[in-house]
Amino acid sequence: MTHRLRPPLSRSRTAAVAAALAGALLLSAPARGALVEELRRHVATLASEELEGRLTGTGGARAAADYLAAELAALGAVPLPGQEGFEQPFEFTAGTSDAGSRIVLSGGEVEREWTGTDQVQALSFSDNGEVRGPVVFAGYGIVLPEGRDFAYDSYAGLDVQDKIVVALRYHPEDVEQEARAELARYSGLRFKGLQAREAGAKALILITGPRSPNAGETIPMTFDTAISGSGLVAASVGAEVAEALFSHVPDKTLEQAQSALDDGNPHVTGFDIPGVEITLEAKVAREKRVGRNLLALLPGSGTRGLARPAVVLGAHFDHLGRGGGGNSLAKKEEAGGIHYGADDNASGVAAVLETARALAAQERRRDLVVALWSGEELGLLGSSAFVREAVVPTDRIAAYVNLDMVGRMQENKLSIQAMGSSSVWPALVERVNVPVGFDVRAQDDPYLPTDSTSFNQAGVPTLNLFTGGHEDYHRPSDVAERINYDDLARVTRFATLLVGRLLEADEPPDFVRVEPRVEQGGGRDTLRAFTGTVPDYTTEVEGLRLSGVIGGGPADEAGLREGDVIVEFAGQKITNIYDYTYALDAVKIGVPVQVVVLREGERLEVTITPRARD
Repeated sequence: MTHRLRPPLSRSRTAAVAAALAGALLLSAPARGALVEELRRHVATLASEELEGRLTGTGGARAAADYLAAELAALGAVPLPGQEGFEQPFEFTAGTSDAGSRIVLSGGEVEREWTGTDQVQALSFSDNGEVRGPVVFAGYGIVLPEGRDFAYDSYAGLDVQDKIVVALRYHPEDVEQEARAELARYSGLRFKGLQAREAGAKALILITGPRSPNAGETIPMTFDTAISGSGLVAASVGAEVAEALFSHVPDKTLEQAQSALDDGNPHVTGFDIPGVEITLEAKVAREKRVGRNLLALLPGSGTRGLARPAVVLGAHFDHLGRGGGGNSLAKKEEAGGIHYGADDNASGVAAVLETARALAAQERRRDLVVALWSGEELGLLGSSAFVREAVVPTDRIAAYVNLDMVGRMQENKLSIQAMGSSSVWPALVERVNVPVGFDVRAQDDPYLPTDSTSFNQAGVPTLNLFTGGHEDYHRPSDVAERINYDDLARVTRFATLLVGRLLEADEPPDFVRVEPRVEQGGGRDTLRAFTGTVPDYTTEVEGLRLSGVIGGGPADEAGLREGDVIVEFAGQKITNIYDYTYALDAVKIGVPVQVVVLREGERLEVTITPRARD
């Protein structure tokens, strides 16, 4: 369905709607109906064909920003102090490509050169530049921090100062499951680059060994949003270059060298490759674009500017465009289609706008900052820019409330995440929920893949509202017609009550630092295995409940389905998402594993064969 962009409300209609939404707190039928229609209007506009998926830095995102700016003005908001308008621009890298890297291998009187991405391809975080030097093979290039259960340092005994380090991609193949999972957490491409740089190397070259998934292939350039490089020239090379390099190793082949490392024995070390030098020229083309946050202020009654610590209410309005950035879960027949992003996150934006409209009609003891973020899908870019640039200094922020995917309520469950970030949250959420009546699923963990994390890391108490995953997540099928607007209106009412109480509080919430339950690795490249499971983050069960499976993926082929609860995976007990991630790190590609699930109380055992991630 195609939706036409509609002009903002007139001032008279704005006042009427604001009054109706304020009255929605009393749940009168006319007020509830007005709220539902306004939410439907916002979602239909943002998730329309004209906006083409709202990918940050595109025309669709620009049109979305224009629409949202008009809506903010219509509800009576003003720009933040010191800002000329509602927009906060930020620059980011919209994509990377290899612009013609090359590698030259010099040994004795023989010199060979390779170009073309099948044999040499810069890594996305590489500096642009040319380096030349002797070569050291550093095994898997992994260093575990001190205090781990066992020691592992690929650079032990090696002098790599001002040399070119060659290392294997991934991590040792034959170690025990627990050790493999530990090593996997430190096997990300950027982590390996960081360790090489800190050890004094002038360049890093990665080889996908013959015993690894994707053997002999160069590493695809991932979507990396860093504006500049990493202080290191870095590339991956193909099988032909790798074999030519190891022909200079007198006593072993590349496969033998990898095999010696694959049992994880920390005493198996790397070595110099004598009589050979490498010249590596890395060329990374970075496409720069500008994203735009929308920031607005509803001043506290009787205050000027930010006289007291403000409450920030936010949601991201960007989505995936046509899914070309690597985050799409589209099926083959859906590839290239518009990812409408109705639930993710037009639903959250709609709820924020209408929460702000209702609060604009009330007295406020604190300032309310309304923030609509761009770049969330690319790595929390917009919210990170807001915090980094101190548009509002974090010591002047009382709390941050985020809404992300709140339009597909299931069984009356509302997940309230990051509850551990303040001691006041449990009692406050309980009070706010009394007139709304959700089955609240409280989760303490504040380390979430959404914009609240930018604030938590800066010491701001945060909450995130979420109604759960579903099979349309990050697919073109996430359309406006599938939103549950009546329950979205209830989420909006909950947010209005919650933020309203924060605005009236004498003291801001205290901040509690929650220790991460899982150390974060180097990103998607550390997870090699793909099973096609979609976790349900809203249900508290012992195990991992699935909100769905990706069609055609290993879990789908094994017969898993929505509602199944994984309780064992590859012999490891699963009690939560962290256990599952840990176990997934440890499996081998192409090797079947046994999975035990509970389905409607019945214990079933299936076999899943993990695949390599693209």
